[in-house]
Amino acid sequence: MIVQNLQDPLSDVLSAIDARALFSVRFAAGGSWSVAFPPPGYLKFNAIREGGTWLIPQGEAPLRIEAGDCLVVSGKAFTLCSDLNMKQIAAAEVFAGGNLDVSVGDGRDFVLLGGSVNLDTVDGSLLTDALPPIVVVDREEAGPIGWLLEQLDLEWNSTAPGARIACNDLLRLVFIHVLRAYMARQTSQHPGWLAGLADARLAPALRAIHADPSHRWTVEALASLAGQSRSGFAERFRAIVGASPIDYLAGWRMRLAAARLRRGNEPLPKIAQSLGYASDSAFAASFRRTLGQSPARYRALHRDDKQRELVNA
Repeated sequence: MIVQNLQDPLSDVLSAIDARALFSVRFAAGGSWSVAFPPPGYLKFNAIREGGTWLIPQGEAPLRIEAGDCLVVSGKAFTLCSDLNMKQIAAAEVFAGGNLDVSVGDGRDFVLLGGSVNLDTVDGSLLTDALPPIVVVDREEAGPIGWLLEQLDLEWNSTAPGARIACNDLLRLVFIHVLRAYMARQTSQHPGWLAGLADARLAPALRAIHADPSHRWTVEALASLAGQSRSGFAERFRAIVGASPIDYLAGWRMRLAAARLRRGNEPLPKIAQSLGYASDSAFAASFRRTLGQSPARYRALHRDDKQRELVNA
């Protein structure tokens, strides 16, 4: 079977989890300094603009990062320092004033642009689970990231109308290029859909699933798209993606359904039909198996949550 107009799974996922990049701070340091950062409650994104420093992920050996490198942190405490023996100060102390331009130590030997990638609080794990807790993309892998960072610097330093939004949009582009660079690495580091997209033999099947999630895909059909035997494809898919092809398909359908239930008022039969379910009952049964409650109950709970947020805002 040939699938026309294949979609882009990375774009699909980033849209489904409502990934939004927010430029937040420029951090400068000089002399001897050491700042300890707690595990972030969101996806933290940093780009080194000047100088170099030591990165010490919690429980791991130090590694050197230099100007042009980018750092994505999703679930681990870490320290940045000029001196491995320097006493740490807490990041909360450094950023306590809420300033967008902060510094520690003596001078500006080291400059970092920092931001966050805010994700859907329910479904954001789809991305964070697919990444190691800390990803470093060095300047040799960066491609066009250097040019984008130069533009980010210019916007940050400008007083032009819309500069803050431009910074956010540029940071989002940098983040996408960092994900591309991570995927382009030859070794499959961390099981998940990102690793699957990076695998030339599995990528056609993943693109097909995202292009047409309502299609009644079989392992045989997906294996054919991947140019592999059924058993070889199924084994490789599970090893690299971390789920069977059919479980991945079902999970992706349910993530799409859940996002639409949280964010809109589409009738349940319309959602069920658009995702390939022959009946409302089949859709409801699959949804309950995956999320532990009926679609109607799920929508009601998240509607109540939204109302409470509005009341407390």
